[in-house]
Parts: sequence; C-alpha cells; structure tokens
Amino acid sequence: MVRDDARHVWEVSLHDVPCNRTHHYMLLADGKPVRDEQCDGLAIPRTAQEAQYQLMTPRGPRLLMLFAQAK
Repeated sequence: MVRDDARHVWEVSLHDVPCNRTHHYMLLADGKPVRDEQCDGLAIPRTAQEAQYQLMTPRGPRLLMLFAQAK
C-alpha cells in the first residue's frame, strides 16, 4: 500500500487478477472489517477466513466483491 498524503488516502493496485470472475475481498482498518464504498457488490462468506472478517448488513453477513472483467 502507498500513502497519498495530498489526498489523505492509502492506495493499492492489483495486477494479474484473473478476468471474467468474481472475487471476494476484505478491507481491514485496525484489524476490523470496513466497508468499501467503491465495491461492486456484497457476497455471502464461503470460508472460515471470510466469516472471520464479515460485515454485518441488514441482509446478514457479507463480504465485498470485485467483478474482474476482460480488458
């Protein structure tokens, strides 16, 4: 991760993410899950690790989703 002090944000770039697939991911701030307002949607946790960092929503526990599309 790289800190952009001018914008007061942390940034990360992902490379070589398989295309045409949905990926689950989690953002942690100080060890706690946080919502990514730019995510592509929410998914139901599938693994114990995903359940450990799930976000509670009105529809139940969820994780963040990224839809990787072909270039």
